[in-house]
Amino acid sequence: MSLLTDLVAAVSDGSIEVVDLTAPLSGDTPILQLPEPFGNTWRFEFEEISRYDDRGPAWYWNNFRSGEHTGTHFDAPIHWVTGRDGEDVAQVPARKLFAEAVVIDKADRAAADPGYLLEIDDVRAWEAEHGALPDGGWLLFRTGWDARGDDDAAYLNAGNTPGISPECAKWLATETPILGLGVETVGTDAGAAHSFDPPFPCHSFLLGAGKYGLTQLRNLDRLPARGAVVVAGPLPIVRGSGSPARVLALVER
Repeated sequence: MSLLTDLVAAVSDGSIEVVDLTAPLSGDTPILQLPEPFGNTWRFEFEEISRYDDRGPAWYWNNFRSGEHTGTHFDAPIHWVTGRDGEDVAQVPARKLFAEAVVIDKADRAAADPGYLLEIDDVRAWEAEHGALPDGGWLLFRTGWDARGDDDAAYLNAGNTPGISPECAKWLATETPILGLGVETVGTDAGAAHSFDPPFPCHSFLLGAGKYGLTQLRNLDRLPARGAVVVAGPLPIVRGSGSPARVLALVER
């Protein structure tokens, strides 16, 4: 038990910082908005059951209603048609919810061009400086988009948001050993990805390859380029295509 005891001690004394990468979940949380005739996810809704009153004198609790892909959430392979025979969110092995993470930071490029797309050469340049992408780890793509996360209009930006190019998405899915992709935007794909070939290539290629997605992350600026460990906690919804998640990072200080 010494390793686990050491871990707890390091978290307690601050030599390992726990960074919350999760956006607060409320009725104000921005959601993906698809055009007609496509169906849309629900906003998060809260309904009080009792609050120390005649409905329940000693307890406070609520019902809530939400889409699987509302707020900071986990995409399972079954979410996309290319992964329809893959894992649902309850089938994702628990050991895969704890993994190394690296951060590619292109916030400066996204500030200048909201439709900025990460390319294969960008990833290779990062690898030349920091080493190979982690086997069984997360690639987290920082764009600075989390700064917009409390404003629906600015966050969705009329569909002009950064993401991954189709070529890079395919390469990440088929030629790299990563576990999945994490982003700060409303989904893993760029806002213009409906017009790409194929449409929504991150969903198509990565989920089709049995990899995962994390979206609407925050505080990626507090993580090093390499060396963090991410703990992703989706609800194990049977037959679920995804789930809102609490996502934490452990960073050695």
